[in-house]
Amino acid sequence: MVQMAEKQLLLVDGSFYLYRAYHAFPPLTNHAGEPTGAIYGVVNMLKSLLMQYRTSQIAVVFDAYGKTFRDELFEHYKSHRPIMPNDLCCQISPLYEIVRAMGLPLLVVTGVESDDVIGTLAREAACNGSNVLISTGDKDMAQLVSSQITLINTISNTVLGPKEVQLKFGVPPELIIDYLALIGDNSDNIPGVPGVGKKTAQLLLQQLGSLKLLYQNLHNVSHLSNLRGAKQVAAKLEQNREVAFLSYQLATIKTNVTLDIPYHQLIVKEPNYKALMLLFRRYDFKRWIIQLELGKWRWLKRSKHTIAPPFTKQYCKESEQLSKTCYKVIYQITELEQWITEIRRVGLFAFNTETSIRNRDYLTGDLVGLCFAVQPGKAAYLPIGHNDLNAPNQLDCRLVLAALKPVLEDITIAKIGHNFKFNYHVLKRYNINLVGMIFDTMLESYVLDSVSGKHDIESLAEHYLKYTTIKLDKIVGIKRNQLTFNQIPIKLIAPYAAEYADIMLRLHHKLWPRLKEVLDLQKIFQEIEVPLIPVLSRLEKTGVMIDQNMLMTYSIEFTKRLWDLEVAAYKLAKQPFNLSSTKQLQLLLYEKHKLPILKKTPRGAPSTNEEVLVVLAQNYPLAKLILEYRCLAKLKSTYIDKLQLMINKESKRVHTSYHQAITTTGRLSSSSPNLQNIPIRYEVGRCIRQAFIAPPDFSLVVADYSQIELRILAHISRDPGLLSAFSAGKDIHSATAAEVFNISLDDVTQDQRQRAKAINFGLIYGMSAFGLARQLSVPLNEAQKYIKFYFTRYPYVLEYMERIRKQAREQGYVSTIDGRRLYLPEINSCNYMRKRSAERAAINAPMQGTAADIIKRAMIAIDRWLQKEAPPVCMIMQVHDELVFEVQRNVVENATVNIRALMESCFPLDVPLEVNIKIGDNWDKVE
Repeated sequence: MVQMAEKQLLLVDGSFYLYRAYHAFPPLTNHAGEPTGAIYGVVNMLKSLLMQYRTSQIAVVFDAYGKTFRDELFEHYKSHRPIMPNDLCCQISPLYEIVRAMGLPLLVVTGVESDDVIGTLAREAACNGSNVLISTGDKDMAQLVSSQITLINTISNTVLGPKEVQLKFGVPPELIIDYLALIGDNSDNIPGVPGVGKKTAQLLLQQLGSLKLLYQNLHNVSHLSNLRGAKQVAAKLEQNREVAFLSYQLATIKTNVTLDIPYHQLIVKEPNYKALMLLFRRYDFKRWIIQLELGKWRWLKRSKHTIAPPFTKQYCKESEQLSKTCYKVIYQITELEQWITEIRRVGLFAFNTETSIRNRDYLTGDLVGLCFAVQPGKAAYLPIGHNDLNAPNQLDCRLVLAALKPVLEDITIAKIGHNFKFNYHVLKRYNINLVGMIFDTMLESYVLDSVSGKHDIESLAEHYLKYTTIKLDKIVGIKRNQLTFNQIPIKLIAPYAAEYADIMLRLHHKLWPRLKEVLDLQKIFQEIEVPLIPVLSRLEKTGVMIDQNMLMTYSIEFTKRLWDLEVAAYKLAKQPFNLSSTKQLQLLLYEKHKLPILKKTPRGAPSTNEEVLVVLAQNYPLAKLILEYRCLAKLKSTYIDKLQLMINKESKRVHTSYHQAITTTGRLSSSSPNLQNIPIRYEVGRCIRQAFIAPPDFSLVVADYSQIELRILAHISRDPGLLSAFSAGKDIHSATAAEVFNISLDDVTQDQRQRAKAINFGLIYGMSAFGLARQLSVPLNEAQKYIKFYFTRYPYVLEYMERIRKQAREQGYVSTIDGRRLYLPEINSCNYMRKRSAERAAINAPMQGTAADIIKRAMIAIDRWLQKEAPPVCMIMQVHDELVFEVQRNVVENATVNIRALMESCFPLDVPLEVNIKIGDNWDKVE
């Protein structure tokens, strides 16, 4: 870190920060779809800078809009730069607001650039005895460096004083302008002298001095013995004399700009906490909201007499819009009876359970308390399992549940929850069948807009109620010091629990009217998402059997194989190295072995990700070994070893958790373990599926929708060729190959079918000709030819794609057949890559989302059959387009008939849904 003197000034090149943040940080948006990535990036960098250099004097300087004096000198100055994108333009004003609210002086001066303002302030401060630190990545600023002026680049973590400038550029700071005048500057379109590069410029300036002296002694240039092509260089300098001095003017930073404020008045002020809170709420900077509450946004060194900011009081005043005067703690049975009477009278209440397990494990957590809300502001916490040292007497759990069971099992009393599936699980263990789960605020939010952000209660309260909830981490602690609910005093947990129920009720009153405005979304919520809650609960509770001995054997085999791969890799590399270290791989592959750089990371380093290694592995054995090692190591740590730890001691099964509100398209996801990502394309991945087994006297039945997304494409595009092929029961990939390659169906080879399959699936995911060429390992023109033939044979598919892109651009979202919406905030972005990504999503989302809706409807239909007839059949897993069942062997034939019939008839399409069913003893070996 640079040690700064007592008199010190920190100058920040805000324009450098702005563009750096725009290109380096992800394309974030807030709940309103406004871009926020550049704002977040700049403020994050400023915050880090201020925490590192706690100075009392600072200025953040930005370029003003419009032309400067340099544009008058040279009309092509910076003319090659594109116009600032709209999605960056709209972030500037809110960024300025946040910077000012942080208490930082902000300067924007018309007619000059930010460099000139910084140069003027730096020289003025240095002349008056202050040390100056300039935070920038602009090499032009090196001309300002002196014994009192230092440059820092916090991104590359470099510091430039006079010695460092000499070392980096080969000339001292006082010759940097001359150096730039000779070599030019592509970034600013400063021409320089054609043919004069860095080494030539360094040599000329080192031997002849400044640009002025160089031209005064131009006749000496041709006689420089250590300058290659000295005569030609001299001729170029003579021919471009005017260009050189024009470049000198353009590269010179002005240090005499007239400013409204002198350097010594650039004082850091106390942040405006209230303004920051409002801005952070608007732009969804949730982490910073928490930091504000904790008083972490302070830059000045605190003295003994410094008073802490009155933030908490201000914040509490904002929070009081949610009255908590009617929050109660229930200790008496008479009080509980009064609440039950009120619940029955109202007929609708918010409800939640609290359990003793930190990670909310529904299989082992014991009930600690319940909370209710019957109207906004009227909520209660009912403790039944707190056992801290000072815990008061609480109502007996059995007595409480006996009183509540009739209410919780009364379908006429509507319940509001948040992630009701957890409550359903918990109460099931206490022999209560929770019904009347009419509203779930997590799912209400998710169905309304799946892409706007998180759907947890805290995020939704911020978004819809502009209210920050009590933070649970503040009560229970974090990580190792975390307490379980039963260990926390009631007086601490009761406000949190009662508020939670209150917030659920208030959110429902906000969300439900919005859902009712769109009939399709209301139907998805009521017909798919809510009925799916008990279905998923039963899947999770049943779990799946795992052969632990098989996993242990695989673990030993994988360990030996990993070691063999390491040894083989060391031999190929001719040195030992860490196969899991990205940095070491970059150095080894690209610097030592000189492998071609196919792709770079966002930070500019050569990439070593799987996509790159797959391509490199075709020609380089070392890359192939690393790829295999990574795959094995990941499978071993993520599944082989971890699955053994996940086997429940009581059930002897693994119980995954399904999530309805994670993916943007409506697909289910799962965790602990993640069943969706087992890589079955690799043989080692299939080994993991072999460990998922059927119990004695049962078989595993796997029912998989065949080519469901292509069938949906046929339905929504109305393409006659696709409709005809599916209706006739043809193999769609062979049929496509016949069309594309203009041959008969009988003549299609396996290779042609595989190519057609890549085309079929690639196009519905918006794949470009370049992507198809890479996947098929064919020239680009050949891939273009395939796509052209495809759209010639299936013209309505092309028409659909063009139509859906236009629709997405006009309304900002696309819909599934059922009407589920996927919003696309980047669809009209000025950033080409983001826009193309949104267009690809627009093409695929209606198909992927409809496939998700179909399998969810199938699960609901199958569950109804199972609950009604109770055959010896259990639905145990859902993975993408397949359902997995445990079926008693003597009823397999009848069960598969019912399963197929229910899956194929659950959703009407213009082409038949087709289900492939396989049977076996484990998940992999099914036939």
